Amino acid sequence: MALIVQKYGGTSVGSPERIKNVAQRVARFVTQGDRVVVVVSAMSGETNRLLALAKEIQPQPDPRELDVVLSTGEQVTIGLLCMALQTLGVAARSYTGGQARILTDDAFNKARISSIDGDAIRRDLEAGRVVVVAGFQGVDAAGNITTLGRGGSDTTGVALAAALQADECQIYTDVDGVYTTDPRIVSEARKLDRITFEEMLEMASLGSKVLQIRSVEFAGKYKVKLRVLSSFEEAGEGTLITVEEGKNMEEPIISGIAFSRDEAKLTVLGVPDCPGIAYQILGAVAEANIDVDMIIQNVGHDGATDFSFTVNRSEFDKAKAALEGVREHIGAREIQGDNKVCKVSAVGVGMRSHPGVASQMFRALAEEGINIRMISTSEIKISVVLDEKYLELAVRVLHRAFGLEAA
Repeated sequence: MALIVQKYGGTSVGSPERIKNVAQRVARFVTQGDRVVVVVSAMSGETNRLLALAKEIQPQPDPRELDVVLSTGEQVTIGLLCMALQTLGVAARSYTGGQARILTDDAFNKARISSIDGDAIRRDLEAGRVVVVAGFQGVDAAGNITTLGRGGSDTTGVALAAALQADECQIYTDVDGVYTTDPRIVSEARKLDRITFEEMLEMASLGSKVLQIRSVEFAGKYKVKLRVLSSFEEAGEGTLITVEEGKNMEEPIISGIAFSRDEAKLTVLGVPDCPGIAYQILGAVAEANIDVDMIIQNVGHDGATDFSFTVNRSEFDKAKAALEGVREHIGAREIQGDNKVCKVSAVGVGMRSHPGVASQMFRALAEEGINIRMISTSEIKISVVLDEKYLELAVRVLHRAFGLEAA
C-alpha cells in the first residue's frame, strides 16, 4: 500500500466535469489500496479573475489582503473535489493551507515554506480518508494567510510529499510528461521516460513550463520521487524525475533543448576597466529589485570596457532606467538595449563526460546563419542569446543536431 501525493493544476480542475474526472482517477488509486493526498490549484483562470477583481478596488493591492483574496480560488476547488469524491463513495476531507499547518515566512504574495506539521493529515489517512489540500497557500507565524507565488501548488505538492515521506509525488498537468523540447515547435519532440533533477532544474529555469522551478529544487533537496503525468490520458508512465543518471550507454548526451522568449539584453559601453565597476553596474540593477541572468564583460582596451547582461523582458525598461540613473557616476559612454532577443539552451548531464558539445552546437547554428550574441555555460548546459526571429529555427536545428528525435 503506497502513500501517494497527487497534484492537479488549474486546467485539470478547470470545470465541474474535469473535477469529477479527477475524483474518478483518485478513487481508482484508493480502490487498489493506496493512501492518497491530493493537492489542487484554483480552477483555470480563477486566480487571474481574483487578481483583476482586487485591482478594480485597489490598483496596487495591499499584499496581505491580496493573499486573502487569492487563496479563495483553491478553497473552492478542494471543497468541490471532496464533494465529487464523496459522491463516488470515497471518504474525503478538505484542508486549507492553514489547516494543513503549512507554515511559511511572512513574505506575502511570494512566501516560502518553513515547515509542515502533517499529524492531522496522517490521522485522516489512517482513518481511510483521502485528504485534499489547497495548493499555493499557507500561514505565517502570526496566522496570516500567505500565498507562494505563481506555480506554488507544485511546491505545495512536493513539500507535502517530503513531509509525509510519500512513496511518490505525481504532478498531473495538461501534458503527458517532459519532452525533449516544445512539441508545438518541433513535432518530432520525444517524451522522456526519465530525467535527472539537475536537468529538470535547468530546463525549468531556462524556460520549460512543465514544472515550477521551486518545486524541482524542493524535490531534489529532499529526494522526493517526482513524476509528471497527463490528467487527460489514462495510459502512460509519464516522466520520472530522479536523482540517478541513466545507465544506458546509448542514451543521448543532451536531454533537451529549452528556450525563453522573455529576454532582453543591456550593454553599458565604455566604462572604466577597473575593480568594482561590475558591482557599481549591477548594484544599481539590484537596488531596483531586478534579477540578472547572463553576464559578459569584454576585454578592456585603453582603460575602458563594455559590460553586457540579460534581464527578463518585462523588466527591460526598469533596468535601463536604473542604468541611466548611474551612467554619469560610473563613467559610461552610453547605455544600449535590445528587447528583441531570446535564449536557447542545450541541457544534459552527458556533456560532463563528452567533449565537443559546444562546438557541435555552435557549428549547427552557424550552418543556418544564426549569429550568437552571448554565451553562458554550466556543467550540464550551454545557453546562447540570439535575435528573437531565430528562436524556432534554432530550436529545430539543435534538436536535430543532437539526435533528440530518435527513438
